[in-house]
Amino acid sequence: MPSILVYISAFLFYALVGWYFWRSRWKNQSISPKAKADINAPSIATWEHFLILVPLTLHGFILYQSIFVNDGLSFGVGNAISSIVWLTALIYWFSGFFSRLQELQNLIAPIAMVAAIAVWLPLVLPSLRPLANTELPAFKAHLLIALLAYSLLTIAVLHAILMTILEYRLHHPAMSRMLMNLPPLLVMEKMLFRIIWAGFILLTLTLFSGIIFSQEVFGQSVTFSHKTLFSFISWGVFAALLVGRHFYGWRGRTAIRWTLTGFTILLLAYIGSKFVLEIILQR
Repeated sequence: MPSILVYISAFLFYALVGWYFWRSRWKNQSISPKAKADINAPSIATWEHFLILVPLTLHGFILYQSIFVNDGLSFGVGNAISSIVWLTALIYWFSGFFSRLQELQNLIAPIAMVAAIAVWLPLVLPSLRPLANTELPAFKAHLLIALLAYSLLTIAVLHAILMTILEYRLHHPAMSRMLMNLPPLLVMEKMLFRIIWAGFILLTLTLFSGIIFSQEVFGQSVTFSHKTLFSFISWGVFAALLVGRHFYGWRGRTAIRWTLTGFTILLLAYIGSKFVLEIILQR
C-alpha cells in the first residue's frame, strides 16, 4: 500500500486545483445577459492545464500500488470507484488539448473535488481478496474496456447534468459567468451524443469481452447474475436512446432522462453489486 503521505498529497493537490478553478471560474455568480457580448470564455493556461496533472499522477500511483498486488489484481469496490473517477478526470484533462472543448474545462472544479474524495477510497474500502483468474489476457482486456466505458459514460452524465442546469438558467434574467462561457445548447447536445456513442461502443465491447472471458473460465458464454442482467438492461437503454435519436430525433430532456437512467442501471450492475457483496455481505 502507498504511504499515507501520498494520499494526503494527492488529496491536497486535488483540493487546491478545485479551489483555484472554483475561484477563477465559478465564484463570479450573476451577470446580466446584456453583458454576454462583452465576455470572453476564460481559456485554460498551459500552467493551469499541467497543474491538474500533478494530482492525477499521484492518484494514478496510488491506484497502481493498490491494485497490482503480487501476481494478482486487488480490485474491490474502493479501487473500482477510485479508478473510474481517475480515468474520468484523466480523459477530461486530455480533452483540454482540443480547442473546441476548452469551454467545458469549467467543470474541472467539481471533478477535482470528487476526485479528492475518491483518492481515499482504496484506503477506506480496501479489497478483501485478490481477484481470481486475473492472469488471463481476456480478463485484463475486459477490465480495461469496462473502466473506459464507465468513465466515458460518467462524462456523458456530467455533460447531461450541465445541460440541464444551462437549460434551466436560460429562462432566468441572470446567469452564472461560467454558464455564459459554455457552448450553445445544441452544440453541447451534439457533443453529448458523441460521448454516448463512444461509451456505448466500449460498453458493447465490455459485454462481448465478458462473454469471451466467461467462456474461457467457466466454459459457458454467460453466467447469469444481477451484474449481467443490469449490464444488458443498461446496454439496451443506451441502444434505445441512440436509435431514438437517429430515427425520431430525441433530444433535450428526453435524451437527458434516458442518459441518466442508463447510467444509473449501469452503476447498479457493477458498483452496486460489488458494494453489496463486499461491504454489506463481507464476501
